[in-house]
Amino acid sequence: MPEIDPTDHEIAELGPKVKDIDDADELREMLELEEEGEDRPPVKTLVESRIEKLEEDEEEIDPESVDLSDLTVADIANLVRDVDDVAVLEDMLEREEDGQDRKTAKGQIEDRIESIEGSDDEEGEELEYVPPEEKHPDLDHPTADKQWVERLEDAEYRDMWVYCETQHGELIDVSTEMLGKARQLMDDYNDQYGGDEDGEPEDVVAVLIGDEVTDLTEQVIEFGADRVVSLEDDRLERFRHEPYTEIFCSMARAGGQVADEGHEDVDWKEYDEPRYTVFPATNNGRDLSALVQGELDSGLASDCSGLYIEEAMISNPAKTGKPGDSKEFERILHMKRPDFSGFEYSTILCIDKPFRDFHPQGASVIPGSFEIPEADPEREGEVVEYEMDLDDDWFGVEVTEFDTLDSGIDLTGHDVVVAMGRGIGDSPTEGIELGLDLVDAFDDAAFGLSRGVITSSYNFEGHVESYIGEDRQIGESGQVVEPDVYVAAGISGAIQHKVGMDESDTIVAINTDPDADIRGFSDYYIEGDLFEVLPRLTEAVEAGELATAVAEASDD
Repeated sequence: MPEIDPTDHEIAELGPKVKDIDDADELREMLELEEEGEDRPPVKTLVESRIEKLEEDEEEIDPESVDLSDLTVADIANLVRDVDDVAVLEDMLEREEDGQDRKTAKGQIEDRIESIEGSDDEEGEELEYVPPEEKHPDLDHPTADKQWVERLEDAEYRDMWVYCETQHGELIDVSTEMLGKARQLMDDYNDQYGGDEDGEPEDVVAVLIGDEVTDLTEQVIEFGADRVVSLEDDRLERFRHEPYTEIFCSMARAGGQVADEGHEDVDWKEYDEPRYTVFPATNNGRDLSALVQGELDSGLASDCSGLYIEEAMISNPAKTGKPGDSKEFERILHMKRPDFSGFEYSTILCIDKPFRDFHPQGASVIPGSFEIPEADPEREGEVVEYEMDLDDDWFGVEVTEFDTLDSGIDLTGHDVVVAMGRGIGDSPTEGIELGLDLVDAFDDAAFGLSRGVITSSYNFEGHVESYIGEDRQIGESGQVVEPDVYVAAGISGAIQHKVGMDESDTIVAINTDPDADIRGFSDYYIEGDLFEVLPRLTEAVEAGELATAVAEASDD
């Protein structure tokens, strides 16, 4: 008997439960119960789809016997990534040449062979170090010192630093999300690498800057920090670019070769700079991350939604130091972010090269990308109250008057999110009202918008106008939500929006375009006018028949 009897649940409740089941036999038992009970087609389809997905994952492709003509170039790229036998790869290359003879497919196989055994090209020469002042004697503009930066001598890097942003004296959610992810990453890191080069475990370091932030030190430790470095000053009540950047960089360099005056020796840090830095991709976090990484002479992967640490095989001579050579780099933070077009992700790497270090490896994280961890009141950590003189020139602008919003709009944590897109264009005020009606019909729902609505020139009337603002935007530059049910009305499904909602358990899309991109990642696609469909869904919710109404409409 399976743990879940599908006949006891509505389809909207079953969606997230079924996705968490990894036993195909248990799913088949559920299917039998449904067929003997209510025998609902949408439920059977849901269970059957999960079974098919598990069976596909179980089927392993044998690189020695697979028919390469049945695979796409992307399939081949994924397949060869796990092949370490050069003989097998050479056989695959020969079969591809005898078959479709695709240049890009052969390139993937050849790249993997080169990654394993290196190149036979003996013509490449080791790069020769030339000091910047000799290589570029005429370079005298103000950024000369940043244009060609030399590596630190025998530099040491450690730990993952997390900038914990606060508002009104409290940690914002993305700060706790990043701490939880950093804790998981560094636990895995220490297991995989045995800690640093000397075998000492590396830590999660939380950074708190602001007014009355020391009150939060215990909280960040409970969420995963091993050490908290904080600086408190009433002039830092609101985010300021220069002082926040100067403070963070002073902390990061303390105890190292390039520490500023007065911080050459500290008892809590003996390395040059952090190995990794993580910031929130909020308005202030985006600014600070770019300024800090620039000041620390490194790079930044912005607006990331995924992070992991592993090796990277690189053949670029700018990184290896010798044309035709391949080199495996360890302890590399892989930073996944959505591309600007298409439904693809890029993985950004920040890798050292000869005579030049790129540390810290830095990323900013889209809010909502990771789960908020459970606080552990038993955790213990080190607290460092950082001291430094703050230059009055850093506070050259005086704020004489300001307004404080009572609260922002948090779309996360709700059972349902209803989001409206440019499909409201025929009658924008009415369209928003219909979306709000659907939100009101649920017990726990929130109202969101695509960027297209916020940046449009629609004229909204009455109370509707108060619902149009950037704080309701869902997507790459807005909030990331993962509700049980996500209703996308009149949204085409651009990658920037997809990033903000594609982890929802059940996605219901409404669009007049049969070929809209959002169709490809929706669980239910209703081809129709939102002005006609939304009232029907609202009635169905009020009658407790949403699952049936959605299934029937999408079948049509």
